[in-house]
Amino acid sequence: MECRWTHHHRLRHSGRYPKTPGTADVIPGGSLPLPLLPTQTPCSAPLSMAAAARAARRLLSSRLHTTTRHLHASASEGATREASRSFIHPAAVVHPDAAIGQGVSIGPFCTVGPSARIGDACQIHAGCHVTGDTELGEGCVVLTGAILGADIPGRTIIGENNVIGHHAVVGVKCQDLKYKEMNAFCVLVAIMRSESTAPFIVLLNLVIGDNNLIMGSCHIAHDCKIGNNNIFANNTLFAGHIVVEDCTHTAGAVVVHQFCHIGSYSFLGGGSVVAQDVPRYMMVAGDRAELRGLNLEGLRRNGFSNQEVRRLRKAYQKVFMPTSTNQSSFEDRLAELEREIQHSESPAVSCMVESIRMSFDQGRRGICKFRSWNSS
Repeated sequence: MECRWTHHHRLRHSGRYPKTPGTADVIPGGSLPLPLLPTQTPCSAPLSMAAAARAARRLLSSRLHTTTRHLHASASEGATREASRSFIHPAAVVHPDAAIGQGVSIGPFCTVGPSARIGDACQIHAGCHVTGDTELGEGCVVLTGAILGADIPGRTIIGENNVIGHHAVVGVKCQDLKYKEMNAFCVLVAIMRSESTAPFIVLLNLVIGDNNLIMGSCHIAHDCKIGNNNIFANNTLFAGHIVVEDCTHTAGAVVVHQFCHIGSYSFLGGGSVVAQDVPRYMMVAGDRAELRGLNLEGLRRNGFSNQEVRRLRKAYQKVFMPTSTNQSSFEDRLAELEREIQHSESPAVSCMVESIRMSFDQGRRGICKFRSWNSS
């Protein structure tokens, strides 16, 4: 009689070993059988398992995408809520009546008065003071130590997206009672002081346009009217009642006499003392500044075409650089140029001539002296 182990071994090698009901063949290299579904046969099990794996992957990918989308939405909402909050440092002193916008950051040791209004997304760095009836537009940056406004009649309005430089002073009362305000500020400012109806007090107007770069230690006195897109380098000093048009550029340590007009696209060389008007498109330099030609580089940078520049050069030479054969007076040469531009389309030349003419109106100071380069 065979022993049990011998019988088991013979059946296994003869291929007649009985399979466990409801199981598939053992996977090669595996040790456990895989269960079959009720509708599966042993040969269809691998295909059904692959389909099930693909379906599981699709389901997992869909759920993961949905979860990621919800997480991103939650993060975006959280960032929006965080941006809308204003941060006021515990060491800052902000009056409860002050109007503070959303997303404002106020650093330590700052003070904000009761009549101040600070727009959305402004950054007030450490040690700044906003006092008086002062309005700060959206997106402004006030750097360390700046002082905005004063507790005097009148109003200081600063536009949007301006940067006020370190230790700048905007809209405070000057010591000299003749000059009711003195402003010194840095980088992209737009500021205006309004008139006051208070008795015995007259606040003079200072208007500064948009996108001006006003560097450190500049001084802009009372009643000045500053246009847009100007660049004033360090220590540029403007006396009272000066009019500066658009896109002008001053080098460092420039001094401009009161009541002067500075035309658009002009350039004032470093250390110049400007005592008379600077016509449009021109360049001046020197103590008691003189005309030194056209501001050619400034014209190119501001998009003037080569044809416009050539026309301006020709007009400048006709008026300010007479030849030895043309000994007519300055007035005659200017009148001749005016007759020529009536028959030609040259807006730039017309603006230059208009600027020169207006400088000789009543109450104006005339234009800076000019050299006749061909006379020597």
